[in-house]
Amino acid sequence: MPQLGKTLIFAGLALAALGLLLLAGDRLPFKPGQLPGDILWKGKNTTVYFPVMTCLLLSLIGSLVLWLFGRR
Repeated sequence: MPQLGKTLIFAGLALAALGLLLLAGDRLPFKPGQLPGDILWKGKNTTVYFPVMTCLLLSLIGSLVLWLFGRR
């Protein structure tokens, strides 16, 4: 049971950090989903968006979190 408690505390802190990030979203120097390296193509009747850098950043963060959980 102690391991479950630690996991719940970590998940709560992660959710709180995500909430603060969303609240401060307008004041951040970067906009999630609009990072340099994201590709936006506007045609005559279509718009195509490829969030390349956003996906790489989310993958890196996810990998770090899973690596930290795997160390325990």
